[in-house]
Amino acid sequence: MKKNNIGYLLREGFRGVFLHGFMSFAAICVTVACLIIMGSFCLILYNTSAMVKELEQKNEMLVYIDESYSEAKAKSVGSQINLITNVRSAVFVSREQALEDFIDEQNDASLFAGIDPDTLRDRYVVTVEDNSLLKQTYEKLKDIEGVADVSAHFEIAEGFQTVQNVLNIASLVIVSVLFVVSLFIISNTVKLAMYDRRDEIAIMKMVGATNGFIRLPFVVEGFSLGMIGAILAFGLEWLGYDAMIAKIGSVDALQLFNFVPFQELLLPMVATFAAAGMFVGIVGSWTSIRKFMDV
Repeated sequence: MKKNNIGYLLREGFRGVFLHGFMSFAAICVTVACLIIMGSFCLILYNTSAMVKELEQKNEMLVYIDESYSEAKAKSVGSQINLITNVRSAVFVSREQALEDFIDEQNDASLFAGIDPDTLRDRYVVTVEDNSLLKQTYEKLKDIEGVADVSAHFEIAEGFQTVQNVLNIASLVIVSVLFVVSLFIISNTVKLAMYDRRDEIAIMKMVGATNGFIRLPFVVEGFSLGMIGAILAFGLEWLGYDAMIAKIGSVDALQLFNFVPFQELLLPMVATFAAAGMFVGIVGSWTSIRKFMDV
């Protein structure tokens, strides 16, 4: 195909966006609506997953050191704990500090008057990278020389893991369904625009135009509609997300929810919206024109 023909077909494709004003407007509106819904679900699921991950990191294990160890010797055990691959951090807590912390939690120092810190053990507060490996980490900690006991909440870790798996499955299903719905709607919207031009397509076929020559303007038109819709949807998503975070931040009761700033997700969201808009526009127009090629 000659370069001047390609230029002509591209111009025809872009011109089609404005030529079919109402249908183009409808296609863009549908694309914007579908992408905003899909993007909103992605943001909600991402933030929920991030919150679960943050809570996971607060699931701590207590590693009790042998009571016969001096404080200096107990501190030396920390180097062995940190060598375990899944250990994120290991904070040493002396017997004295452990007693002070316990008294502070109870808010009544008189109940513990006369208690000797030596009745307690030095310990490490250990957090892990991956809660799914908690049991393996637990076994490795118990095997360290000088460790008398390890306290771990396996049921909490398993609960977090279950929530994470559910979120992953839910995100995959919801995004896939919304993507298919978006593709179906944009395909049918473009098909309506092509229906108005069925006579033009038939004439082009009868005078010998190739399928590629006929398809390219419609593909360019679909691409343009998809990208315009993606740009508008991205802008509205950004504005809506920031407005929601500002609103939630102004309510004291909702301060426990920590949302990821949109700026941190800027590049992935740009790539997602651009890819979705491009794919929906091109595939939607390509599949819609097939039935009109048989004349």
